[in-house]
Amino acid sequence: MKASKIAYKPVGLALGAVSGMLAGALFKQAWKILGHEEDAPDATDEERTWNEVLLAATLQGAIFAAVKAAVDRVGATTTRSLTGTWPG
Repeated sequence: MKASKIAYKPVGLALGAVSGMLAGALFKQAWKILGHEEDAPDATDEERTWNEVLLAATLQGAIFAAVKAAVDRVGATTTRSLTGTWPG
């Protein structure tokens, strides 16, 4: 395993935590706009329809995936610009 890959591990973990918090905040705001409610439905919420639950889950998954990819990419390109090597 390359030294740059090992050195990047803690950075990657920190970026993962940051991306999770950012994605959670973005999803909450998106749901307020789309769902006109404060909280998204849980899968076990009996009062919510299948459509609401599946829409919320799909939106949340898409936002989390996009934010994670963007944050990981920024971390990798920044690492390369600082060290001269790609961390992956």
